[in-house]
Amino acid sequence: MLRFIPCRIPQPQNPNPVKRIRNYFIQGNMQSKKSAAVDLLYKVLLLIAALFIQVLVLHYIFRAPSMPISVQQVTEEKIALQECQYGLVYVYELPAMFNKELLDNCNELNPWHSRCGSISNAGLGPRAVGISRIVPENLAPAWYWSDMFAAEVIYHNRILTHKCRTREPESATAFYIPFYAGLAVAKYFYNNYTAKDRDWHCEKLLGWVKNQVQFKKYNGADHFIMLGRPTWDFRRSKNEDWGSGFVYMPLMKHILRLSLERDPWDKLEIGVPYPTGFHPRSRSELDQWLNFVQTRNRTSLFTFAGANRNLKGDFRTILMDQCYKESGSCRVVDCSGTRCSDGTSEILEAFLDSDFCLQPRGDTYTRKSMFDCMLAGSIPVFFWKRSIYDQYDAFLGDEPEKYSVFIDRKDVRNGTSIREVLEGYSRNEVKKMRDMVIKLVPKFLYSSMHDERGTENVKDALDIAIDGVLKRFKQQKGVEHA
Repeated sequence: MLRFIPCRIPQPQNPNPVKRIRNYFIQGNMQSKKSAAVDLLYKVLLLIAALFIQVLVLHYIFRAPSMPISVQQVTEEKIALQECQYGLVYVYELPAMFNKELLDNCNELNPWHSRCGSISNAGLGPRAVGISRIVPENLAPAWYWSDMFAAEVIYHNRILTHKCRTREPESATAFYIPFYAGLAVAKYFYNNYTAKDRDWHCEKLLGWVKNQVQFKKYNGADHFIMLGRPTWDFRRSKNEDWGSGFVYMPLMKHILRLSLERDPWDKLEIGVPYPTGFHPRSRSELDQWLNFVQTRNRTSLFTFAGANRNLKGDFRTILMDQCYKESGSCRVVDCSGTRCSDGTSEILEAFLDSDFCLQPRGDTYTRKSMFDCMLAGSIPVFFWKRSIYDQYDAFLGDEPEKYSVFIDRKDVRNGTSIREVLEGYSRNEVKKMRDMVIKLVPKFLYSSMHDERGTENVKDALDIAIDGVLKRFKQQKGVEHA
């Protein structure tokens, strides 16, 4: 006879460890004291869980400060895209040897004297001393003795705070390489340094840039650099020649260059203004200055600030001789030696008091003095067309005859009187040229308005330069993707 032995079907275990512990203690005939212990344990477990949740909350709170920064960056990026119609610019963070270390070792940049003062104040130079007796007193703090070769430091500092800067390379239309090429190579121009010495920084810089992902994408065709000296200082074709061979290095083939003096036949160069001494901090300061030069009472027909050279047939000597002979019409500021190298209020005063200012070529075709002269509302007189034509069109326009006078140097050498030529212009013609000069002033100044979003729609030289670069690259990329 078959017997059925009842079997116990195993019950699934409670997956909740808390309930398992509780059931273990309360099953069967548990004593009351055991029940109390279970309740206590249950409460302890709940307390531990609550503490764990609080730890998580505190951890989140302490990490929270990074969140608003990210949101702020996204917001700034959206605003920048709305305000910058041609795109955004990304600034490379270069190894310190290409910029910061050059500034830190400013005593070594020149074999004869320190360059530390000239590159101080973010490139603006030392504050102008003794200027308040000439300019409106409240504008004196906006004046510096700015060095003609400090532009690459000015550009770097301004672009870092520019409204069109992006910190995300994927969002960029243009890539700026903040290499202080002029400072790096100039120290090797003298004292029998070799061509290898003069090219060392440049070759190292390009060796770093070529490995960047963004550079590889277009072989540098959307990259640009600011050269703080005339282009000829970077165009050495033979080892025994002057300067560096930077521009001719293969990796520079597609990189756009901003230069104080451009090669008119090089489409990859844009001529940008030399820094003047006036760096307005607001729109009101700029307007006050423009009104000041507009209403200035000018007592001299023309002026010449410069130094003659001990060279046969030196053109500057010819100009200075004419000026001394015409002392009733011309004012001379003799800058022999180093008298004018660190800035002098005498030059500014001469320009402010003169209708015209003589602008012969310097070591190259252009001069910083040209912009100093125009800043003072004086009309520049050129003797070489290459000093002005095809140089600064983006800033001054392509019709120099509207704001300047050209007298061929050959005519001057043959006895043409500069005074007679300038006296041939009527007061109305002089006024029209001066009005145009003053209209152009905001376009070649470098302001010190630190809040790039508060410039009240005033575009200075740097803004115009960046717009030009971005516009070119945007159009270039548009053609490639068409």
